[in-house]
Amino acid sequence: MTQLTGKVVVITGAGRGIGSAITEALARAGASVIATDLDGASAEAVRDRILAAGGDAIAVTMDVSDRSSVVAGLSAAVDRYGHLDVLFNNAGILRENPFLEVTEDDWRQLMTVNGLGTLMCTQEAARIMIAQSRGGKIVNTTSIAARQANATFAHYAASKAVVSSLIQSGARALAPYGITVMGFAPGIVRTEMWEGVEADAEARAAREAGYGERILLGRVSVPEDLGPTAVFLAGPGSDYMTGQVVMVDGGMVLV
Repeated sequence: MTQLTGKVVVITGAGRGIGSAITEALARAGASVIATDLDGASAEAVRDRILAAGGDAIAVTMDVSDRSSVVAGLSAAVDRYGHLDVLFNNAGILRENPFLEVTEDDWRQLMTVNGLGTLMCTQEAARIMIAQSRGGKIVNTTSIAARQANATFAHYAASKAVVSSLIQSGARALAPYGITVMGFAPGIVRTEMWEGVEADAEARAAREAGYGERILLGRVSVPEDLGPTAVFLAGPGSDYMTGQVVMVDGGMVLV
C-alpha cells in the first residue's frame, strides 16, 4: 500500500511543468488524480502517461478564472470517485515586464489567474469537503517571489503574495472543518513557462547561471524536484501542519 492509496486529488495547471511533475508523483504514490488544465490536450497527455504506468487518472479541461468551469471540474472528480480529499492550486501564469511598464491589463491578468483563481478553487473545493464531513487538504503553489520580489516581475510577485496570504486566511477559516491549507514555494524551476520568459537559450543559460550562484545547492531546479514535497503535503505526514509555506528553492531565500 502506497502513501496516498485511496486519496482523490485534483491538480490545477496539471498539463505541463510543475503541474505535470507533481500530478505524476501523486499518482505514483497511489492517489487517484484528476489532471485539470485550460489546455485539455495537455491534461489528457498527463493522464495517458499515468494510465500507461499503471496509475489511476482522469483529465478535465478547466479554467480557474471561471467559477462555473471550476465547479464543473471539481464535480467531475466527485462524480468519478465519490469524494475529494486534496486540491492542489497549481495553475498560474508568469510574465516579465520592467516595473515602470506594467500595465493595468498585465496586472489584472496575473491577479485574475494566480490570485482570484486560487481563491475560487479553494472556495469550491472547501464547499465539497465541508459537505463530506471528512476534512481535506488544500495546497497552493506560491513562489520565492512572494517573499523576495524582483523588479521585473512586480505583478507576478504581487499575485503570488496573494496566494501566500490565502494560505493563512484559508487555514484560519477552514480549520474548524478539519481542512488544512498549506503551500510550497519553488525557486527557479526549469519549465516551459520559465523558458517562455527568456526564449533565447544562450541568454537563458546565462541568467540561470547567475541565479545558480545565489542558490546554496548550486543549481536551478527541475519540476521533478517538487514531487516529493507534493506527496508529503497530500499525505498523513503533514496532518498537523496548516497555514504554512514550505520553501523548496535549494536555499535561494533564507527566512
